[in-house]
Order: sequence, then structure tokens, then C-alpha cells
Amino acid sequence: MYKQFLKPLADRLVALIAFICLFPVFAIVTLLLIVANKGDAFFTQARPGYKNRIFKVIKFKTMTDERDTDGNLLPDKDRLTAVGSFVRKTSLDEIPQLINVIKGDMSFVGPRPLLVEYLELYDEAQIRRHDVKPGITGWAQVNGRNAISWQQKFAYDVWYVEHQSFWLDIKVLFLTVFKVFKAEGISAEGQVTIEKFKGNN
Repeated sequence: MYKQFLKPLADRLVALIAFICLFPVFAIVTLLLIVANKGDAFFTQARPGYKNRIFKVIKFKTMTDERDTDGNLLPDKDRLTAVGSFVRKTSLDEIPQLINVIKGDMSFVGPRPLLVEYLELYDEAQIRRHDVKPGITGWAQVNGRNAISWQQKFAYDVWYVEHQSFWLDIKVLFLTVFKVFKAEGISAEGQVTIEKFKGNN
């Protein structure tokens, strides 16, 4: 009952209310990023969701598109703006994903939606992270976020799939608020963003 009916209904209702309440913040951050990025404030990308169905995730764009003389994107640390860094640190970059929740592509709690190219790299256990809708936050995020290894992250994701419940979701949401205030696990050690997953070998 909870997984199939109550959670999807609550997700959409709460996301709609949250988006309306946060719209002033949404508008201000959008304007600041347009100036900082000298262009787009939003980042959209195809991601696999429930049962590997592809959807477009929406986030605030925290890095510019600056390139070197050969046309290659500069390293992440050189493209991350001061505004973008603040937006990432405070997790404000997740606000646009409320739109994904309203549309039914995502949930508040679930494994984070990752790159489509990772689908062929998962082992039989790891692919189970797609047996539930992806989330804005998840069990892996409150247990290390980007500061843990990919294998640890996937193990947490699969554990969540196997133990999903109302009370676990409430626990994840409360822990997420705590982690955001402490700004823990935003990046892997020595990295601005986490390195790409390259498989289990």
C-alpha cells in the first residue's frame, strides 16, 4: 500500500506545496546563476529511472561551459563559480528536481539518478537500485554522499530497495536536513565532484 499508492501520492502533493513555497528562492537562484554562468541557469540530462526508464533530470547549473583553446571543457574546479559552489554546498541545486517529483519521474527518497552509461556497468545486484524510483535524497546520501566509494554507494542503494518503508523514508529525510546543515560529503576527497563510475573491475 505504502510503496505503490501512498508514497507516490505524498511525493507529488508535498513536492507541489514545496515548490510553491520555495518559488521565491527558486527565482532568486535562477537569476544569480544566469549572471554567474553568463547564460543558462538549468542543467538537464537523460537519466535512468524506475525499471531503467529514461527521463530528463532537472538541476541548477553550478558550473560554466568554459573551454580551453582546443575546445575541451576546463576541469570542474575551474568551471565551478562562487554562486555555484554556494548552491551546491547548501543543496539548493536540488530544488528544480521537485518538478521531476511532480511529474512522477522521481521520489523524495530513493537511489540518486545516475548516468545512462552506467547501466551496462552494474552487476546483477547493483542494477536492483532501479527497482524503485530514483530520489532527490537517499540512504547512500545520508551515509556519505559523494565521500564514499561507488561500491559502498550502490550497496546502500540496494539495501534501501530491500528495506524501503515509511519510517525509513522519514529517517532519511531528517538525516538529509542534518547533513545539509553540516555540509558533509559534498565531494569526494580532493575532488570538486565525484569521479565517474568505471565498473567493478
